[in-house]
Amino acid sequence: MSSEVNGHAGELAVAVAQAHGVDTMFTLSGAHVFPLYDGAVKSASPLRLLDVRHEQTAAFAAEATGKLTRVPGLAVLTAGPGVTNGLSAVAQAQFAGSPMVVVGGRAPQGRWGTGALQELDQPPIFAPVSKLARTIPTADAVLDGMHEAFVTAGSPHRGPVFVDVPMDELFNSASGSLPQAGRVRGADPDTDALAEIAELLAAASRPVLILGTDVWADHAEEAALRFVEAVGVPTITNGMGRGVVPGGHPLLVTKARSQALGGSDLVIVVGTPLDFRLGYGVFGGKDGATPAQVVHVADSAAQLSGHAQLAASVSGDLTAVFDGLLAGMEQVVRRPDWSAWVGDLRAAVSAAVERDAALLGAEADPIHPARIYGELVPRLADDAVVIGDGGDFVSFAGKFVEPRRPGGWLDPGPYGCLGAGLGAAIAARLARPSSQVVLLLGDGAAGFSLMDVDTLVRHNLPVVMVMGNNSAWGLEKGPMQMLYGYDVIADLAPRTAYDQVVRALGGAGETVTDPREVGPALDRAFASGVPYLVNVITDVTATYPRTSFGV
Repeated sequence: MSSEVNGHAGELAVAVAQAHGVDTMFTLSGAHVFPLYDGAVKSASPLRLLDVRHEQTAAFAAEATGKLTRVPGLAVLTAGPGVTNGLSAVAQAQFAGSPMVVVGGRAPQGRWGTGALQELDQPPIFAPVSKLARTIPTADAVLDGMHEAFVTAGSPHRGPVFVDVPMDELFNSASGSLPQAGRVRGADPDTDALAEIAELLAAASRPVLILGTDVWADHAEEAALRFVEAVGVPTITNGMGRGVVPGGHPLLVTKARSQALGGSDLVIVVGTPLDFRLGYGVFGGKDGATPAQVVHVADSAAQLSGHAQLAASVSGDLTAVFDGLLAGMEQVVRRPDWSAWVGDLRAAVSAAVERDAALLGAEADPIHPARIYGELVPRLADDAVVIGDGGDFVSFAGKFVEPRRPGGWLDPGPYGCLGAGLGAAIAARLARPSSQVVLLLGDGAAGFSLMDVDTLVRHNLPVVMVMGNNSAWGLEKGPMQMLYGYDVIADLAPRTAYDQVVRALGGAGETVTDPREVGPALDRAFASGVPYLVNVITDVTATYPRTSFGV
């Protein structure tokens, strides 16, 4: 049942946001959006105001909130530069499928065209990287316009929405019915397509399942694990699909990724695009084998690959997809026997774990980045939230950190945007108040947002920050040397004491140069109860082994 609401447009906008499950407004103070703050403060259940030091952090926090809670995050940005400072986070949300709503201030409509402060037509800037970008023109249109924004952001395929409201209209009053909010479920998948995929899977000798971010975003993590265990298919996870099959599970073969994808004859990819991270959808063919057949499954039809050669595809509600595929497999007369294939991959996982042990315990001086993970991983609780914000250093995290629960891993996704980490850490601490929150920082990435440690301190948000400090842009230095035999503009100041910056802002921290001190430093960080930076000086020559650079 809808209810009547009245007030100025800021109050109406807040009422809609709260109806959609929003409990925090991420922002940086600006006069163009004062009514939204007034609405947050005066609401019957006041909306938390979380103010930051740079608008990019507010937008990244909203994006991470959408990922973690699966409710669209809300960022409110003042007009002009406040709005454009949030653009990279919106682009990241578009690439990652993160539900978020950005409300921008806008110069007064009554002054439009006369040169008012920060007069800029903002929606066209956001249109290429948003599901929807528009101006809500009047106070009377705010209820329906904000409702449309949240429904659009939270509907498959999820993503960001940008709306702005003229300043004069934002102060005006209006009344109307508060629209009803609720989760929007994806379409029912095509049953014939599900049957076709089940037949392909039943006929495969060496299948692999890949679970991506949208499995989590679509609330399909339980159905996915149920399918994996019932069918017995070896599985690789990426993005926020990590943890859907918990770390250490006998069917999780991410550590044998190369052998699994190179030797497979069928790869079923669910909830992630067939982009550079997955070889653009080309699998198999290792050691002269026939290339694998590829099946793509998405939460909406527009997300299905248009460039890869697919044996089959299906889209729709991902829980219904997994349950439908499981039902199809249960109808198979002769169940496939993949025990030898799974055994080979489990042996490869065991071999990888054994190889990794030497790096994870390395006594090298300077410190090898892997040693940090050798100390960190045993200290992570099952419900820890781990955030990656960096290049080479965070690549090691993808190799060594295997979450044991879904919804505990945040990375920038395919857009690869640095500077998202502090915003994500703020969001994670609010969304998971009782969990460990660990932010993995490269020293280069830290330069984008470290000032927002001030935000963590002011709002009493303890976060453990672990920095791999190799005094370089590691992802650029190595490749440039490989291409040209030299590198330029790839070095940072050596051994910068970023922990002193954190201390100056009211947090705590220390610099670590001895590998034997990494573990004790992490213990002090977890016990501190404050924002704490463990600044580990690492070996710039110990780079992550990669086979491509995303081209």
